[in-house]
Amino acid sequence: MLPNVKVVSLVSVGRHPQSGRSRRAEQDGRAVELGLKLSGKELTVVHAGHSQEPVLRQYAGMGLSSLTVLEQESNCDALAVLSTFLHDQKPDVVLTGVRAESGESSGMLPYLLAEHLGWPLVPRVADIISISEGKAEVLLALPRGQRRAVQVKLPFIASIDNAAQAPRQSAFGPGLRAELNVLSTNSVVDEAASQWQISAAKPRPKRIKVVKAKTAADRMKAATAKPVGGGGKVMKDETSQEKAQAIFDLLLEEKVVR
Repeated sequence: MLPNVKVVSLVSVGRHPQSGRSRRAEQDGRAVELGLKLSGKELTVVHAGHSQEPVLRQYAGMGLSSLTVLEQESNCDALAVLSTFLHDQKPDVVLTGVRAESGESSGMLPYLLAEHLGWPLVPRVADIISISEGKAEVLLALPRGQRRAVQVKLPFIASIDNAAQAPRQSAFGPGLRAELNVLSTNSVVDEAASQWQISAAKPRPKRIKVVKAKTAADRMKAATAKPVGGGGKVMKDETSQEKAQAIFDLLLEEKVVR
């Protein structure tokens, strides 16, 4: 536990991928777990939505004495109330999941919060190693289990990856006894969201690599060999316009932009 470090964890209502039932969101639970590691009982956990949501007790059962709820309807934008709350509270670290498991689930909330507050955003965090002298050493989760340590100045927002420590089991009794601090807010209705049609996400098809092998041994080797990425390019000294053009060309090549 780090003294004199104010940590806020943002939580949402998750959805089980098979049953569709409401549950503690996996990434948000990991964010609370990391927050408890950093500040212990001083951790502030915030939810923007209904105070009567039963899932909130699952977060409280992780060892929280209280939980703050910014009361608003489900058709309201959480960005406005969360940015106002964080601006007033002035925390050092804000932890949140990469994306929600229900609703829009766009993954844009951490980025929009960072833009509104003018704070840096560190995405896909596996752990926060240390915080001292106004800086934090953060461990990023990279593909294939790799990790990268970076430094960031306080305050900052971190989105917590699935590679972070799994959340502890929630205790039913302490969750019921925890206090819910309900705050009234000036909610902003998201009119565009009311016109959207929400459907279950479908896995995107993967590109199949064509292997021209003549023998069974060659086909087995191609199927089991670890893929080596040789098409990447690291751009350090180029101008911002050249970097942006390289990203745009890649999006055109992958047919993300047409």
